[in-house]
Amino acid sequence: MTIPFVKNRKIAYIFSAALITLSLASLIFFGFKAGMDFVGGSLLELKITNVQVTNEQIQEVLKSFDINDAIITGIGSDGLSVRMKEVSEEQHQLLIQELKDKFSGLEETRFESMGPAIGKELKNKSITGIIFVILGISLYLTYAFRKVSRPMASWKYGLVTVIALMHDVIIPAGVFSALGHFLGWEIDANFIVALLVVLGFSVHDTIVVMDRIREKLRLQPGLDFGSTVNQSINETMTRSINTSLTLILVLLSLFIFGPVSLKNFVLVLLIGTFFGTYSSIFVASPLLYDWCLWDKRRQIKK
Repeated sequence: MTIPFVKNRKIAYIFSAALITLSLASLIFFGFKAGMDFVGGSLLELKITNVQVTNEQIQEVLKSFDINDAIITGIGSDGLSVRMKEVSEEQHQLLIQELKDKFSGLEETRFESMGPAIGKELKNKSITGIIFVILGISLYLTYAFRKVSRPMASWKYGLVTVIALMHDVIIPAGVFSALGHFLGWEIDANFIVALLVVLGFSVHDTIVVMDRIREKLRLQPGLDFGSTVNQSINETMTRSINTSLTLILVLLSLFIFGPVSLKNFVLVLLIGTFFGTYSSIFVASPLLYDWCLWDKRRQIKK
């Protein structure tokens, strides 16, 4: 059974447009809740054994050191993560000593500190990295499809893929913007790494479909371009869904049973994997077909 993806493409366009509009609105009005990696600060992780320690008790000790805005989260069954403003090594040692004196079963397992200047540099490099990845993918696809000139020029395959990539990045970014505003979820360097992984996975899925289009244009040059696109999507859809579903099941397991520190990273991959598969089927290739129609109408008018 052949599914008419091209015929029903406007439904997918409306769905994607709604999601992108909501995501952009969230990014514009809420922005991101930046973590320590981008704004600077200190991270202290504690292991607690043979003693009951509440977050409020830790907060009281921190307030005595003029640390009033710390974020305390649990790690597993016997650990705590404390994110706070940047503290010096001297303050760090005094703080740890005070905590150990007050709670005998407490042990420090990790301490990191980062200044705001380093965080700003990391933020700029992250943005630059994403831009260069998207540009590199576009140039590579233009080169890979250089022998495909009709009915679409090779650079158009690259540009359509970049549009699909932006779709796959904006949506998880919008979700995390909303989560940061309503639930206090922070983004860190792992968030950027996850977005780059999503870009790689998404372009892989899109290339599979477009490569089938290229193959059909060579083997069946007389076939209507819309039929070529639709057949290519149908022939590669099962492979794309099976590959993505396997990855999604692994990511779901990690999200549910994995460490707290990886949940943000895994959630970005989950959202990006789902929409990366969706865009390769419902967005990228149908857009290529619409561009072809637009070119034909423009030539007729001339």
